[in-house]
Amino acid sequence: MHYILKNIPAKQLTEGISGRYLHTQNSTMGLINVDKGAVLPEHAHIHEQITHMISGKLEMVINGKIQLLETGMVTVIPSNVLHSARALTDCVIVDTFFPVREDYK
Repeated sequence: MHYILKNIPAKQLTEGISGRYLHTQNSTMGLINVDKGAVLPEHAHIHEQITHMISGKLEMVINGKIQLLETGMVTVIPSNVLHSARALTDCVIVDTFFPVREDYK
């Protein structure tokens, strides 16, 4: 199956952060746009998350440790681990979640 991401309606996560999400039987993939200065508050979820930086610079705090993610970098956030993010520049990110993010449907 093929999808055109621009045809998937965007979901606003918080001010300055929106994504277009594709759901399979077992996982969710999102193409996320983050405005410079946008903040994703600290949270945790049951989903394992893989974050791939397509462009930009993002400061993440994962399990209390600060990480600077830049273009081409990938980080893995285990299930139920507290994390937050702050965009240092405009960012484009691909997030993959397992299992499916039912709350993003």
